[in-house]
Amino acid sequence: MMNLRRWITLAFLTAALSPPLFQQSAASHRWDAEKARAWHARQPWIVGCNFIPSSAINQLEMWQAETFDSVTIDRELGWASSIGFNAVRVFLHVIPWNADSTGLYARIDTYLGIVARHGIRTMFVLFDDCWNNDPQPGLQPAPKPGVHNSGWMQCPGQKMLMDSTAYPLLLRYTRSILSRYSNDKGVFLWDLYNEPGNSGYGIATLPLLTQVMAAARSVGPTQPISLGVWMPDEGPFKALNEFQLANSDIVTFHSYADSLTTARQIRELRSTDRPLICTEYMARQRNSRFATHVPLFKSEDVGAINWGCVSGKTNTIFPWNSKPGSPEPAEWFHDIFHPDGTPYRNEEVALIKRLTKTTMQHTK
Repeated sequence: MMNLRRWITLAFLTAALSPPLFQQSAASHRWDAEKARAWHARQPWIVGCNFIPSSAINQLEMWQAETFDSVTIDRELGWASSIGFNAVRVFLHVIPWNADSTGLYARIDTYLGIVARHGIRTMFVLFDDCWNNDPQPGLQPAPKPGVHNSGWMQCPGQKMLMDSTAYPLLLRYTRSILSRYSNDKGVFLWDLYNEPGNSGYGIATLPLLTQVMAAARSVGPTQPISLGVWMPDEGPFKALNEFQLANSDIVTFHSYADSLTTARQIRELRSTDRPLICTEYMARQRNSRFATHVPLFKSEDVGAINWGCVSGKTNTIFPWNSKPGSPEPAEWFHDIFHPDGTPYRNEEVALIKRLTKTTMQHTK
């Protein structure tokens, strides 16, 4: 396996020498702006959360047969629906698909039946460069007390990301998932790759990213495709951001900054002439809060999908750099509900209910 430093150097040189290939490889099949705006006009205001059941520490535990927990999924999505959420962002993983795609599809079908009963639609994420870099099938690690997302797994992980001979498998996974659900009304958008270049990969993710986008376009799903931007246009992220924005039907982005910074980000992204969805926000300790951000997103007609639903094994009530054994923070970082369904803060839930009332009526 090529070492990380050498791979990043090679990937950077490839991107620098061949920008037209990276920019145009999939953009020729991108929706035009008029089609994107027409899609947006048919949607209610998209509002919801990134969802994983409180009983799962990561994507593998959510989707593997032995730990798929439809009862908890049903209960907790009921709480999400009760405050007016109509959308969730959910992460998949190549390992359960590779082990037993038929079984995985049966579980996804069960999941989609559950969310449909709650009036919720899904944005699926296929790949992710965040957190632990060596995902393995089977029994997943127990949570580390006090540590934020201690068991979350990258997809595909460093070994496959740095090994181009693994790409055919990853591209089959991409085409297979999208083909299966390309016309499913419960899937409203494909977010192909979460935070590409995170974990120090930088430009090293670009070769896989471009091929994944081309594979997704070859399927031609009825739903829009997006690659969320999450870092400023600096260093290796300039090439990544350019590719992501040039190839997204609907522009998605992350913002854990305060409301003034987020408003500026929205203004900058308006130049794309595309509908906008913020697919990650709400980190109370960083002044990214429901009280400041949900009204902003509603007034700007920007979709709003916060991180976290129910406090559970992911430990996302703790901040990103929390230490092992940290006590429960006085102010939760993410999440909305305690495990018994009571809100962390009643005033937050009341605000969300008030601002989603129109949306709930629209979707009936």
